[in-house]
Amino acid sequence: MKKRLIFVLFALVALTASAQTWEQVRDSEDYIYGEGWGSTVTEADKQALANLIGKIATNVQGESHSSLKTQNSNGQLNEESQFSQTVSTYSQATLTNTQQKVLKNEPDAYVVRWIKKSEIEKIFEARKRKALDLIETAVRAEKKGKVDDVLRNYYWALTLLKSLQYPNEVTYTDEDGKEHVCTNWCKEKIDDTFYELKTIYDSREGNDIRLAITYKGKPVNSVDYKFWDGQTWSAVYSAKDGWGVLELAPGFDGSQVQMKYEYEYAGEAKIDNEVEMVLNAVKGTPMPKAYTNVMLKSNEKKKEREARMEMMQSQSFTTNEVSIAPPKPIEKNVNAYKNAIEKMVAAVKQKNYDSARDLFTSVGWSMFTKLMKYGKAKVLDSQNIRFLESEDGIVERGLRMSFSFNSGGRATFVEDIVLTFNKEQKIDNISFGLGKTAEDDILNKGVWDEKSRLAIMNFLENYKTAYALKRLDYIRSIFDDDAVIITGSVVSKANSVTNRENQSSISQEGNHIIKMNRQTKDQYLASLKRCFERNEFVNIRFSDNDVKKMGAGGESYGIQIQQDYYSSTYGDKGYLMLLVDINEPKKPLIKLRTWQPEKDPNFGLYEPGDF
Repeated sequence: MKKRLIFVLFALVALTASAQTWEQVRDSEDYIYGEGWGSTVTEADKQALANLIGKIATNVQGESHSSLKTQNSNGQLNEESQFSQTVSTYSQATLTNTQQKVLKNEPDAYVVRWIKKSEIEKIFEARKRKALDLIETAVRAEKKGKVDDVLRNYYWALTLLKSLQYPNEVTYTDEDGKEHVCTNWCKEKIDDTFYELKTIYDSREGNDIRLAITYKGKPVNSVDYKFWDGQTWSAVYSAKDGWGVLELAPGFDGSQVQMKYEYEYAGEAKIDNEVEMVLNAVKGTPMPKAYTNVMLKSNEKKKEREARMEMMQSQSFTTNEVSIAPPKPIEKNVNAYKNAIEKMVAAVKQKNYDSARDLFTSVGWSMFTKLMKYGKAKVLDSQNIRFLESEDGIVERGLRMSFSFNSGGRATFVEDIVLTFNKEQKIDNISFGLGKTAEDDILNKGVWDEKSRLAIMNFLENYKTAYALKRLDYIRSIFDDDAVIITGSVVSKANSVTNRENQSSISQEGNHIIKMNRQTKDQYLASLKRCFERNEFVNIRFSDNDVKKMGAGGESYGIQIQQDYYSSTYGDKGYLMLLVDINEPKKPLIKLRTWQPEKDPNFGLYEPGDF
């Protein structure tokens, strides 16, 4: 860790040492500069930056072929994008290494901005690394059936590639050692993904249609979609563990519904300022294979449906061979638990929450009321519920709900709701599930005992739920008093934007400003409280996870997670690393928590041993 901070500090010192005077810049061919005038310094600076960007575009176009042409697998030209239209995307997201000087103050301000020509290549290289990192994420997601992550990351990578100086020179080598031109390969992989998706009608309850969705013949882990209800396109819906829903408009009498699998994720792009800016500036790549039609009836015979249902319940995208026996479904008092869920579902649908009060313990009721305040709550699927035995009691899985908000880049989140009943058959805990593939990814770690694997899964589910429901007291309880806590955020300008937790921090050089800060537990909780107070919602989404048992400390585990963080005022993506002590499964303790926006080209991801 010390070596890495020293590396950052040397980089910052080098930048300071290499600063040039305006006269040297103006008379040198090694720099590109822009000039701006205005009644205020801010106005003049904005004009200088725009002038600089224009000159960068002219300079880059003079050295490269400015027209990007992407071909599909059949060799037919299907899109063109002029490079000059994308250079402006480097203005705020990546031009953090420009110099500025106010030559004349207000009211007739005169400001100049400049950049060394050799720095421009570094800007393109940073964006290239980001595109390749997105591709690697998509490849990992494909193995786990996370189609939403597959489509999002390939499409975002393709869009970033279209803004590079020499996009068709960027290649990716697959696991078989075959090299691919990324601009072609991303498009082909997206089309292949659409081809492997199959959506069919399963059942109907009023205007609600349940869908069965598979990917490569297995229940899809996760995929997002919209549908045409006869009048307009719906909001984004999410399918998980093979099941999705359509909510038809009253009076809809069509025999089929048109669906569109989501791939652009423009509403989620706020988690990455650079991606958001490029998506807004670059002409989108049309994906006609994203559309499909779903018949609103089933032609399956009884045996075919039974076989499909068995497949949907038993198969997943688990890649590990060693596994534990799944928790056994309960046999006693099944109807009592079913009745409880039905009563809770009715209370949610009717918004008569007090009618379900007797189902909960005091702790469970507090969590339920927080859940009902977490956006506009709606039950999407209660047909696939199962009840399992655990050490803590009876666990319900399979209930799916959506939560909609009025602000933020992503207006709706779909979550699996996990309910835990105590021995008195009262709901004592509520959490957002990880999804079947993520569960299997943890449960199939055959080198650990079953108790530890279940404890890790429960910890992660409770962790992400605590941030969504703003359970500050619970978060306080799971952080060790002496925990090492490093927070971070992505901003555009170091001198004008604070991080999401409003703390002072150090800047790291890169394709954007990364604000990092080490905090005590009390500092972290205080800033987290402010974050909760100013945001309508907070949501954490885990895209990938890697769990390693530590060599010392008994039941201590290092968990590396690729995390997407959403809130109504801020979003980012990065890698979260947690060192967790679960020697007492009901009282987990976080010893270390770090965050970094991407894999560093020099050292990769933080490891517990670095601290």
